[in-house]
Amino acid sequence: MKRIYWRPQRVSRTALVMIAAVSVVMLVATERLLSEQRQPHYEAKIAAAKLARDGMEAIKEEKIKLGMRIDPQVDPAETGMIGESVTSVTSNTGFLSAKRTSTNPNFAAVIVHLLKEAGVAKGDAIAVATSGSFPSLNLCVYAAIETLELEPVIIASTSSSEWGANHPTYLWLDMERTLAENKLISFRSAAASRGGIDDRGVGITKSGLALIDAAIERNELEAIIPESLGKSVEQRMAIYTERSGGKRFAAYINVGGGSASVGTHVGKKKFKPGLNERPPRGADIPDSVMLRFAKRDVPLVHISRIRLLAERYGLPVEPLELPPIGQGSVYITKVYNKWIAAGGIIAIVLALLGFIRLDFGVRILRGARPSTDTKSAEPMV
Repeated sequence: MKRIYWRPQRVSRTALVMIAAVSVVMLVATERLLSEQRQPHYEAKIAAAKLARDGMEAIKEEKIKLGMRIDPQVDPAETGMIGESVTSVTSNTGFLSAKRTSTNPNFAAVIVHLLKEAGVAKGDAIAVATSGSFPSLNLCVYAAIETLELEPVIIASTSSSEWGANHPTYLWLDMERTLAENKLISFRSAAASRGGIDDRGVGITKSGLALIDAAIERNELEAIIPESLGKSVEQRMAIYTERSGGKRFAAYINVGGGSASVGTHVGKKKFKPGLNERPPRGADIPDSVMLRFAKRDVPLVHISRIRLLAERYGLPVEPLELPPIGQGSVYITKVYNKWIAAGGIIAIVLALLGFIRLDFGVRILRGARPSTDTKSAEPMV
C-alpha cells in the first residue's frame, strides 16, 4: 500500500523570504569573513624591503651631510629620494606623482615577486638597466638582487628626468657608491651612459654633460658614449655578454624608460609593466636591449607605469609618509574562507529542503503563527 503525505499547494511567501534571508546572510559572511594568506617568498620580500629602507636612510643621511635640502612640499614623506625640478643634468620632463609613489621600500618585495615568477634562483646571472630618473626603484632592484643572492651585470643611465637623481654633484652613480660604502650591496654597475634622448644626453648643455661624464669617471665605470641610439644598443649588449662570464642570463630588469633599453617611447609602451615572458607583437617595435633579450627567450621585468604597479600589488599611491614594511597585497592577500563558503552552501541547501521538499519548514511556520490559508492541501503520493 502506498503511503500518503500532505504538503501545501504552494510554497508560502514567508518560506521564500526565509530562504532568501539565509542565502543573503551566508553570502555576506563569505564576502566579509575573509582569511589572510601569505604570498610565496614572504620572508625574502620582507628582507628585501628592509634592506631598501636601510638604503634610503643611508642616501638621505649622505644628502644631508652634503648640505642638500629635503623639501617637504615636494617630498612629503621626507624620504630624500626625490630630486629637483630642473637642473643642469636633467634630461627630460618627469611626473612628480610617479616619483612620490616610487619612494616606497615595499617595491623591493614586488621585484622579488616578479623575479621569482620569472624562475630566477640563487646564483643566477641577471642583466639590469637602471635609470637616474627612479633612484628609489633602482635601490629596490638592488635590495632584491642582494636578498636573492643573484649575480647582476648592471648598466646605468646617469642623467635623470625631473624629480629624480638630478642633483649635479650627487647623481645615481654616487648614491650607488653610498650603498656600497655602507655595505648594503656587494656589487656595482659595470658601465654607465649619459642617458636621456638617444642615450647620449641630447639637449643637455655642455656643462651638464661634463658633470655627467665626471660622475661616471669618479665612480670608475666604463663610459658608454655612442654615436647613435643603435650603437648604444650594440655596446650595451656587448658589455652584458662580456661581463656575464659565459652564463646565460636568467632575467633582464629594466627600470624606467631608457631609450636604449626599451627602444624610445614606442618600445616603452609595447612592453607591459611587470613580467614579460615573450616579445610583444607587432612589426613596428624599435630595436632595443629589451627586444633583443626577449628574442633570446630571456624573461623581462619591466619596471614602468609606477602607479599601475603600485595598485596591482596593493601599494599606496603618493604616500604622505614612509609606508611600513610588509604593507601590501604583494605580502598577504585576503582569500575566501573555504569552511564558511561550504557552510553557506549547506545552509542554503538545508533551507531549500526544509521549506520546499519536506514538511519540516511548514510545521515551523505553522507553529509560529495561526494559519490563514483557507485553501485545501494537495495530497502527495
